[in-house]
Amino acid sequence: MKRAQIQLEEETFEALRQRAFQEKKSIAGLIRELIDKEMSREIQPKSLSLKDFRFIGAGKSLQGHLEPVSEKHDQALEEAFRQ
Repeated sequence: MKRAQIQLEEETFEALRQRAFQEKKSIAGLIRELIDKEMSREIQPKSLSLKDFRFIGAGKSLQGHLEPVSEKHDQALEEAFRQ
């Protein structure tokens, strides 16, 4: 186990102290438990669905005569620099 020193707002510390007392744990033990819970949620891969990709197509732009710009990017840059 490694030692870490943190600074907390007074209200946060008081809430931790009260909860640790209610759960009959040390403040350090409670903080370790809360961090472990939070970190384990981040590690578990989230199953994705189509709703997670709603942003696709959100950046569509009018490409004009250079469509598709992905293939004619050099021409698009040349025109942009001329302006």
